[in-house]
This record gives sequence, C-alpha cells and structure tokens, in this order.
Amino acid sequence: MRRGNQGRRRRPLFPFWSPLTRAAFFFPAIVLLMFLVIIPVLGTVLLSFASPTTGSFTGLDNYGELLADRETADLRDAEIPFGTLLNNFIWSAVHLPMSLFTGLFLALILQKVRGSAFVKSFIFLGMVSPGIVGGIILKFLYDERSGVVPNFFGAIGVDALSIQWMAFPGTLLFGLIFGSVWLWAGFSMILFSAGLTTIPKDYFEAAQIDGASPWRTFWRITWPLLRPVTIVVITMTILWELKLFDIVFAAANVRGGVSSAADVLALQMYREAFATTSPNYNRAATIATFLTFLTLVTSVWLFRRMVLGEQRLSKGVMRKIAGPLIRRIRRSLFA
Repeated sequence: MRRGNQGRRRRPLFPFWSPLTRAAFFFPAIVLLMFLVIIPVLGTVLLSFASPTTGSFTGLDNYGELLADRETADLRDAEIPFGTLLNNFIWSAVHLPMSLFTGLFLALILQKVRGSAFVKSFIFLGMVSPGIVGGIILKFLYDERSGVVPNFFGAIGVDALSIQWMAFPGTLLFGLIFGSVWLWAGFSMILFSAGLTTIPKDYFEAAQIDGASPWRTFWRITWPLLRPVTIVVITMTILWELKLFDIVFAAANVRGGVSSAADVLALQMYREAFATTSPNYNRAATIATFLTFLTLVTSVWLFRRMVLGEQRLSKGVMRKIAGPLIRRIRRSLFA
C-alpha cells in the first residue's frame, strides 16, 4: 500500500505551466511597460501632430516647420553653424569611420600582445565613463592655457590650432567629434577583439602556407569574417550619434556652444521643452518623434543587411576559404 502511494505522482500545488499563472507573472512587467513606455511614447507621437496653440490635429505641419527652421538645417551657405540635423549627420560621417577603424586597428595590434587585457581595459575606460564626465574632460583638453591639445600644436609650431578650441565654431564642432572618438573607440575595439577570437586559425595557417601577405590575409579572410561584428558596431555607433546630448551639453552649453556650432537634435529637443521661459512641448515632441523615426529606419536597414550578409558570407566562406583548405588537405592525404 505504501509503495502504491509512493509511486503515485502528486499533483503540484501551483501549476506554473497554466496560462493563468504565466499571465500573473507577466502582469507587473506589462503594467510598468504600459505606463512607463507605451503610453508616454504614444502621447509624444500624438503631441507632435497637434497645434501648439489650439491643440487641434495639424498633420505634418509641425515636421515641415521643424525641417524648414534654420536652427534645424541652415543651408544658406557652407559655413558653420549648419543646424542640428546637419550637425548630427556630420558627426556620424566623421566619427563613425574614425571610431570603427581605430577600434579595429587596436584590436588587431593587441591581438597577440602580452598584457593586452590591461591596455584594453584602459582604452575601454572612455566608453564606461559617463558622457557628462567625458564632455568636461574634453573641455579641459581643449583649453588654451592648460589643455593638452593646444599646447601640443603650439609646441610643434602650428599656431592656428594653438587656441581656445571651445571659442571658435570650426574647432568646437570638430574638436568634440575627434574627442568623442576616444570615448567610443573602446567599444568597437572590444567587439572586434571578440570577433577575432571566433575566426578559425586554420584559415590563417592556410593563407600563410600559400604565401599570402598580411594585407591580403586581412582583406580576404579577416575583414569578410568580421562583417557581422562590423554591422553591429556601425548600428550601435549610429544610434549613439543620433541621441547625442550629454557630451555637447557638458563641453559647450545648452545652446551648443559659440554660434550653436555643436548643436544637435537631442539638445534642441531638451532646449524646446526645459531650457526656455516659454516651452514648446509640441516642437519638442516633434523632434523626439523625428529622432525615433531616424533611429528605427537606421536600425531596421542595418540589421536587415546584417542578416542578408551572414547568409551570403556563409556561402562565400565555404566557396573561397573552406574549399581551398579542403583541397589542400586532400592533396596532402593522397599525394
């Protein structure tokens, strides 16, 4: 009798596999997501289509006024300031390739260096530092009296750059862009370092046996196999550049520095809502929605290319790299 009772499977007190139980566990998260994310996002989008004076639906009028405003895009001449939208594009055009290839270069040269973990952690320090701290550091680096950058150019005789970088529109914008490369290059370096560890060593050994040069090995093996990591680095970098705010705010001011030379969209959104005596929440909501749209379009396009690139890459690797390697093994076995 005892054996029969012991052999029976007892019914659990709380059947966690039931749909009602699963819904009960998800309910608190859904409530928080609803009130902290979904409702504010929908409210911001609706506010961007409303009139600032009457509150009535205006369609795309707010977006048209935003793009036509000189503060957003100043195309009158080819001189700084260019406007917040164009400044974001300039930041991406300069910062993205510099930070990407700087991180790739550091990952390659530190790949087989003893003690590279310490060097990488020191370089990555700029990435983990808050943007406000990074902006303050850049402000002191470009100071004419105590800054490293002006004193360096003064020591080598380049007097045109031995100045107060934060006081001139041209040096302000590009100085912050160049300084942000240090703050972000550690991110791409870490991802490329992780990507290099996933490449089989057999490919490099086969290329070395064939007498391929280091540059040809990099161009034919390393760079194609790092394509998925490269897409991730590009995506995350562009998203960071679109929502850029804290570095400019700390290094310059709420107006984007002298002549608004370093002004960006996120700073313009903050200024419209919180840094003025007559806040325009509709304009701020329009900028926020426009930024979200740019972010979504960029993310979807890049991730789609990443998925398609992985499929093409898998076929290309088997055809260009794995094929010759297999033929070489066959020749060595049946020679």
